[in-house]
Amino acid sequence: MDVGEPDRLRWRQHGERIVYDSPWVRVTKVDVTPPDGQRFEHHAVRLQTVASAVVIDSQERVLLVWRHRFITNSWGWETPGGIVDDGESGEQAAVRETVEETGWQPQSLRRLVKFQPMPGLVDTPHEVYLSRHAVKVGEPSDETEAAVVDWIPMSEVPALIERGEIAGSGALVGLLCAAGRLG
Repeated sequence: MDVGEPDRLRWRQHGERIVYDSPWVRVTKVDVTPPDGQRFEHHAVRLQTVASAVVIDSQERVLLVWRHRFITNSWGWETPGGIVDDGESGEQAAVRETVEETGWQPQSLRRLVKFQPMPGLVDTPHEVYLSRHAVKVGEPSDETEAAVVDWIPMSEVPALIERGEIAGSGALVGLLCAAGRLG
């Protein structure tokens, strides 16, 4: 099936203005004309690129962090990750964040998936890397990142997802892609 990019269905952008800006979040209004021809301003939330790591050991366990997210007032398991710093690659950020959050340094990463979790409203590129080996290099350096760091059997991941204990898109997409790739 050839879906192509039919020009008649393309939204046209005429400009963009910043409504709010910080080091973490930029909210803009984009002057657009959708395919129906009714021009208007559409909100867009622009975030920095995020990189995370799915680290799986030889026993088919995945390295996860249990943490509280105040915005949703919820606890859950996540894969380690965070914002890619200026001058840093996604892979470098995934390693740095994993070490900071867990004390484990993933080895031989390869990009598993690159995705946008909410492209209709939010521009937040995500990159997920897979590692099949990690070395313990110390204790987590940022105590605010995780309440618990643990190796969880991959076989338990579907139940954690079903119970809502893994809810963030980065962890969900990364774990599901890793499970698909590993069989």
